[in-house]
Amino acid sequence: DEKQIDEVRAMIRDAARRTEKEASGLLLPIDIFHLPTNDAWVRDHGPIFVNRLANASTAGPDQIALDWRFNSWGEKYGAFGLDDVVPQKLGLRYGFKVIEPGIVLEGGSIDVNGAGCVLTTESCLLNPNRNPTLSRADIEDYLRTYLGVTNVLWLGDGIAGDDTDGHIDDLARFVAADTIVTVLEDDPTDVNYAVLRDNLARLQAMRDQASRPFKIETLPMPPAVIHEDTRLPASYANFYIANGAVLMPTFNASADVVAAQTLQRLFPNRSVVGVPSTDLVWGLGSVHCLSQQHPAP
Repeated sequence: DEKQIDEVRAMIRDAARRTEKEASGLLLPIDIFHLPTNDAWVRDHGPIFVNRLANASTAGPDQIALDWRFNSWGEKYGAFGLDDVVPQKLGLRYGFKVIEPGIVLEGGSIDVNGAGCVLTTESCLLNPNRNPTLSRADIEDYLRTYLGVTNVLWLGDGIAGDDTDGHIDDLARFVAADTIVTVLEDDPTDVNYAVLRDNLARLQAMRDQASRPFKIETLPMPPAVIHEDTRLPASYANFYIANGAVLMPTFNASADVVAAQTLQRLFPNRSVVGVPSTDLVWGLGSVHCLSQQHPAP
């Protein structure tokens, strides 16, 4: 109810202020406000920011926010009107320019290397519950036009339990312009084994914006997380890259250590921080799904 919301909001505000004080002012000011939504997963319905190239000669703003249409992952969960207007409301509050590409796309369905490549999946972006009138070529045109990419790189299916129809942020992520880290299942009897092996083979065959092969790193999969006899989409790929840290989901498993060591090696200048995520993944998401970055212009 509203009283509980106010209490939680006050707790978050107080905790943030204590953290800021303890850091002796090293943290930027934190703005906490209540924005009603239908779902918590702002990665998917929030704005996606793109910056103008430093050497761009055409006129225009240095940064724009893309407001893709949101339809609750193929109209799976009822009302989504509050989610669909989040980018516009944030734009009004913070004064950034918002552009509407006009097609359905969730932030968790794409990952970019900042140099011309975007990773995505056929199972999600080509699903008729998103943009039934658009072909693969049409969708690639939208991605190239609005994200400024040259290469669209397609993986196949997502992991078991993923209600998004296969978001890339549970599968494979850019950790550098030339490096992709992907999850891999070692148990041949696991439902994710064949899917993730197929995606690995696709990644190994991919080429970057300069026609060079990528460096491919791997993360383990955590043991299966089951809730009410349902497999949940637990994955170490759902990490969030912050300015000085990498927030990595953990599942109280020995694989947590292997995943953290791997990410620490791949991000030597950031601290890898584990976030207990068994409760989060009951909601079918984790730390990357709960966040959406606003990079400096």
